[in-house]
Amino acid sequence: MSHLSRRDLLRSSGAGLLALAAGGAFTACGGSGSGGGSGGDAETGTVTVWSWATAAAALRGVVPAFEKDNPGIKVDVQDIGNPAIWDKITVGLAAGGQGLGDVLHIGCDYLPGYREKFPGGLADLSAYGADAHKDKFAKGLWPVVTGQDGHAYALPWEVNPLGFFYRKDCFDKAGLDPTAFATWDDLIAVADRFKAANPGMSLIGINKAANPDPDLDFVQSLMQLQGAFYFDLQGRITLGTEPGVRALTTLQRLDRAGLVADAPGDHGWANLMKAGKLAIAPMPAWAAHYLEAKFGDQSGSWRLAKPPAVTAGGNRTALVNSTHLAVAASSPRRRAAWKFVEYALTRPASVNAMFAAGGVFPALVPAYADPLYSAPSAYYGGQPVLRTFADLATTGGDPTNYSGDYARALKLAGDAQTKVFLKDGDPAAVLQDAAKQLAQQTGRTIA
Repeated sequence: MSHLSRRDLLRSSGAGLLALAAGGAFTACGGSGSGGGSGGDAETGTVTVWSWATAAAALRGVVPAFEKDNPGIKVDVQDIGNPAIWDKITVGLAAGGQGLGDVLHIGCDYLPGYREKFPGGLADLSAYGADAHKDKFAKGLWPVVTGQDGHAYALPWEVNPLGFFYRKDCFDKAGLDPTAFATWDDLIAVADRFKAANPGMSLIGINKAANPDPDLDFVQSLMQLQGAFYFDLQGRITLGTEPGVRALTTLQRLDRAGLVADAPGDHGWANLMKAGKLAIAPMPAWAAHYLEAKFGDQSGSWRLAKPPAVTAGGNRTALVNSTHLAVAASSPRRRAAWKFVEYALTRPASVNAMFAAGGVFPALVPAYADPLYSAPSAYYGGQPVLRTFADLATTGGDPTNYSGDYARALKLAGDAQTKVFLKDGDPAAVLQDAAKQLAQQTGRTIA
């Protein structure tokens, strides 16, 4: 949900998912250029890595082993800060790569924007052998880092599969088992029964007026469960297509059933959670520690399951966001930079060491064989939540194209959702109108 952005969590609680285990015991996305830039292919020298907060600290932990195994290469990991890193990368790409780090940590929502605005700004990693690793990552991530030319311009690091956190105690009162809910319609069907057993409780909290910002994480996740988003992989606008309409209609039906609480302002959702007013949290992997850290008095009440599908027999997995490591095309030592990226992200020992040090949930599927993913969590009643997320990531999901116009789409989608909440708007009508406006603003084709 937009009030709890993934980036905020990376700043404040990157160590969290590992704490669960212990306690229980943008050019790269589709660059049309060659990626050659004005850099060079030196295999030695000092490689500068740009990241932020706990992710940067985790990367530093890999450096000693890497330098020992790769004589002649030194690595300098710099914590640029978030959101400062996005401005610095943008400025550097706009300047033809001047001043950029050699390795860049980039989120999935920035990757395509950098590609579209600065083609050729990131190095073609397929030229260095990246394609040999394509099947090692969570299914659905490789297209995110692959360009229209079929070449890879980054490697996946973090993945955030969607989870379905629920208050077991609340559903127990109603005699309901959320793990048996196959679709969101199943929840709507038992609304009266749930509310009768839990007076004053809601399922979801959403900032209905979009003040100060749109609160679209939930409806976006419903689209992603259907393999859709605001744009398709060709960049065409899909905001008003059937999956989008189904997603917003599902939200409207949940609201009409009295299951959606208004969560106004920046802290509305957190305030409802602290008051014990919400019974589910459809959120991704990074939220596992957040719930434990912020709502400790609810320990033992929460559990995690696969999210319900939007349609009968539909997907019950979605990769809602990810981050990646790319190499600047302007780097004079691209081969050395690639060696570090490959070492850090394709070896289970490296990604799990970073995870243990407070890094993000890894996208590398072979890493999940480590026993740490099966450790029980006391907060979740002894459930091994890391294993649940590992299983969801292994299943994977359809790729999401944020495109370079995500910010415009977000604003229009937010306006559409607000019309549904506050003016009882028709989901199909408001989304199709939003799609037309998006086409006018961007020049993109409506699918």
